[in-house]
Amino acid sequence: MNTVDALIEARRSGRPVPAVVPADASAAYAAQAAVAQAFGWFAGGVPRHWKSGGPSRTALQTHAPLPPDGVWASPARAGGWPLRMRGIEAELALRLGRDVDAALAATLDAAAAMALVDAVCVSIEIVESRWAEGLDAPALAKLADLQSHGALVLGAWVPFAPRDWSRQTCRVTIGSAAPMEFTGTHSMGDPAWVLPGWLRHATAGGDTLAAGTVVTTGTWCGLPLAAAGDRVHVAFPGIGEAEVQL
Repeated sequence: MNTVDALIEARRSGRPVPAVVPADASAAYAAQAAVAQAFGWFAGGVPRHWKSGGPSRTALQTHAPLPPDGVWASPARAGGWPLRMRGIEAELALRLGRDVDAALAATLDAAAAMALVDAVCVSIEIVESRWAEGLDAPALAKLADLQSHGALVLGAWVPFAPRDWSRQTCRVTIGSAAPMEFTGTHSMGDPAWVLPGWLRHATAGGDTLAAGTVVTTGTWCGLPLAAAGDRVHVAFPGIGEAEVQL
């Protein structure tokens, strides 16, 4: 069984399957596209929600388009959404204020890309895996599986402005556990740092990203796990909050 067939089987059955590793990153991204086509996720056009990020500025940055049915406004309820792992990532999502095509994306440095963003919101990514190995699956298998994406919750949008991200605080509360607090813990040091690489990736096939397209930019809290029935609340003071009932 190849990577695409394995991911399709896992999603249709609701049961994880042993990881089938694509040959390289290009094959992993091709698997993302093939699975999306099989389920008709983006039949209406270019994806409007993405995830992008990496463990550091020197590590490989990865990207994935997100199925629209799994993008929810806060406060959200997961209901019967297929979740097994329930990893929690507290993130900031950025929204494009104008269309971006490949020609524009090719010219962008970090400052120019940042100028294209009109709004930011607090987001919660729920991490999930279609692989039986979960987060221990090989990196390329996780990339093919939308970089282990499960669902995304978006808080209220506010105008975007650069700030001293090293002083930005994030508070995460999961169920009845004590709140966790993090300061300046974004892996890139600045959530907008992902923009040039993401924009070039997302437009490389000739697509134009429309104004209003959203990218979530990586965790501030690591990956704590939640359980069924937990309420998850994330706050970034000065920006906003988001919550989801699992």
